[in-house]
Amino acid sequence: MTQSAQKDSEAGEFMARALALARETAGRTSPNPAVGAVVVKDGRIVSEGCYEGPGSPHAEAVALAIAGEEARGTTLYATLEPCCHRGRTPPCAEAIIQAGVAEVRFAHLDPDTRTSGRGQAQLEAAGIPAIGGEGAAEARRINEAYLKHRTTGLPFVIAKFAASLDGKIATAGGDARWVSGEPARAWVHRLRSTVDAIAVGVNTVLADDPQLTARLADANGESRLAERQPLRVILDSNGRTPRDAKALGCGAKTLVATTEASPAAWRREIEETGAQVAVLPADAEGRASLPPLLEQLGQSEVLTLLVEGGGILLGSFFDQGLVDKVHAVIAPVIIGGAAAPTAVAGEGAARMADALRLREVTVEQLGEDVLVTGYPPGEA
Repeated sequence: MTQSAQKDSEAGEFMARALALARETAGRTSPNPAVGAVVVKDGRIVSEGCYEGPGSPHAEAVALAIAGEEARGTTLYATLEPCCHRGRTPPCAEAIIQAGVAEVRFAHLDPDTRTSGRGQAQLEAAGIPAIGGEGAAEARRINEAYLKHRTTGLPFVIAKFAASLDGKIATAGGDARWVSGEPARAWVHRLRSTVDAIAVGVNTVLADDPQLTARLADANGESRLAERQPLRVILDSNGRTPRDAKALGCGAKTLVATTEASPAAWRREIEETGAQVAVLPADAEGRASLPPLLEQLGQSEVLTLLVEGGGILLGSFFDQGLVDKVHAVIAPVIIGGAAAPTAVAGEGAARMADALRLREVTVEQLGEDVLVTGYPPGEA
């Protein structure tokens, strides 16, 4: 192996470690990105760090603080361009310069307008080569929600549903408990604890009365509310959510999205429970319009929205091209019944050629169930 090839191999190895550190905190750092950093000298890792969330030191600062004087003359690997703006914490670019780091390698530029190439420029102006590109694809996947929010102002929308082999989410009589098994349900709660908001339609509230909270098993195996709870969003255009619905109870904040068609008295009752009510424009079907909802959520720093159902709401998101990622849990059960609800309703595709075919598909076993994850066609 040539010296150049060996250096590239080592660079990939060190960036892989930085990416692993970023993955450890992914889903806990919103509205900021998950970042990992590694300080390397003479082919060995001197120190490493990751960003733990708002108010915490950035990954680069953590790694440099651990390295101390040994940081001088090193190469720093980071999964995102070092920041150059001052927020709750000092700029990472300044810390890198002051520490005497000799070279910086980062995965990709930060789309935040306060940085977006400025961090790289500041480092290079100080005589420190700042090279981007290593591990970029994986780094972008780790922070896919952050990247979308920073470039569009909108949340990253994940469609999630559990269905039988024949595509049903409940029986014709409405019984939906449980399509999937316990391992899949535990996975859903872990997923909920990593997103900023969960959305369901009012029919799901009326049929299942879900809490829509994230519950994780403690050391004793008991189910407890997760420390981080997503905002619960109920789409209820005409004001049918009952005041005593579990999704309005304690454990998490709730936003009820409605239209002018809902009674003013009902809106006041919902607000008295502590929930927020957002009156949105109605779409052609008289339902709360989804684009204004996404804009409002984005302005509230909701980076990730998990749409859990039911079929009507999921159909609306798919029909309008608003889905960025899909998680489909397929259970080895046949429900049958022409009247049994399907996972995705709406208008759907008129021709098979128009059907949405996922890309970058992965398959994972969850007990007896199968989790299929993929991305709709579009930008990678």
